[in-house]
Amino acid sequence: MALVLHSGSGNKNAFKALIAAEYCGVKVELPKNFEMGVSNKTPEFIKMNPLGKVPVLETPDGAVFESNAIARYVARSKGDNLLWGGSLIEYARVEQWMDFAATEVDPNIARWLYPRLGYRAFNAQDEEFGIAGLKRALEALNTHLASNTFLVGHSVTLADIVMTCNLYHGFARILTKTFTSEFPHVERYFWTMVNQPNFKKVIGEFKQAEVVPPVQKKAAPAKQKEAKKEAPKAAPKPAVVEAPEEEAPKPKPKNPLDLLPPSKMVLDDWKRLYSNTKSNFHDVAVKGFWEMYDPEGYSLWFCDYKYQEENTVSYVTLNKVGGFLQRMDLCRKYAFGKMLVIGSEAPFKVKGLWLFRGQDIPEFVMKEVYDMELYEWTKVDLSDEAQKKRVEAMIEDLEPFEGQALLDAKCFK
Repeated sequence: MALVLHSGSGNKNAFKALIAAEYCGVKVELPKNFEMGVSNKTPEFIKMNPLGKVPVLETPDGAVFESNAIARYVARSKGDNLLWGGSLIEYARVEQWMDFAATEVDPNIARWLYPRLGYRAFNAQDEEFGIAGLKRALEALNTHLASNTFLVGHSVTLADIVMTCNLYHGFARILTKTFTSEFPHVERYFWTMVNQPNFKKVIGEFKQAEVVPPVQKKAAPAKQKEAKKEAPKAAPKPAVVEAPEEEAPKPKPKNPLDLLPPSKMVLDDWKRLYSNTKSNFHDVAVKGFWEMYDPEGYSLWFCDYKYQEENTVSYVTLNKVGGFLQRMDLCRKYAFGKMLVIGSEAPFKVKGLWLFRGQDIPEFVMKEVYDMELYEWTKVDLSDEAQKKRVEAMIEDLEPFEGQALLDAKCFK
């Protein structure tokens, strides 16, 4: 029998159980035609939760309410998962971060967001208190995530699910890029989580808030007018209303890069040559790159991670690069990249080479991929022979690179 989660489909508190279910392989269903304010006021629902709040989980043994309790139930429904960590101390830390998300993150986001949406009375002093509390919480979280990909251990746990869901409405409705850029590791963490396949199945595509919603103004009470007796007016003749013409659908705006003059370089041809060259790589692929390269239609860029001293844990550094490449997917049609993780011991260095359509880094990439701000970008000067040699070394993963061993080399193509 499937578990039934009584809630609307867009409830961030319901997301917790639904994402946990994806990780555990537990079947959880949402009721059809659930209507907030109606379905949760029925006698049957009140019997499950006397407060009439959602979500509520209906199980063969009875109902469970409160979203974290529901998520815990789902996570424990199958014992062969790592959502609770792999040891007693990890279990305690999962609980620790779940409590942190519930007491430090969620209420402070609500204190800022809900009055601006009109759900509570607005109070400027209370809002300042909420923002200060949220910043304090995110600073602590940012410090922890500077050296950790996940909150606990080396994989997703229930703590990550609850934390991400509690951050969800904030990032979606009020935490603009200007605000979250103060906490780069929280940004990286949030985007890594919402792009995990099991999160994406539940949440779908996600877009960050672009503006802080304005304070809702109460409508001024309408002035009562004294009733005046008037002579009855003749009924107006009905106006002839012409049916409006159906508006033609607006064409989707083209990417500015598609409007550039044609280039002699066919990016897909280069990607195929790179992928299919299995031997004599320098003479075949590297020389082939220079034969194909069009300096008028494309540009080459070096990137260096700004915070190399933070790369003290190898797997965290590798995950950081992997997440960056995942978020670069939106420009796959216009780019090719190599990312090197350099060094045999910490701190590891992260450096890259990117080929972009056009003479500048695409504006939509700088805007949409927050990782771009974490790197120093330098346009390659091909008149400098040393820079050209560096390009070749990065394309073919030449080792040692700048006197150091390569921990890993990743390709975006």
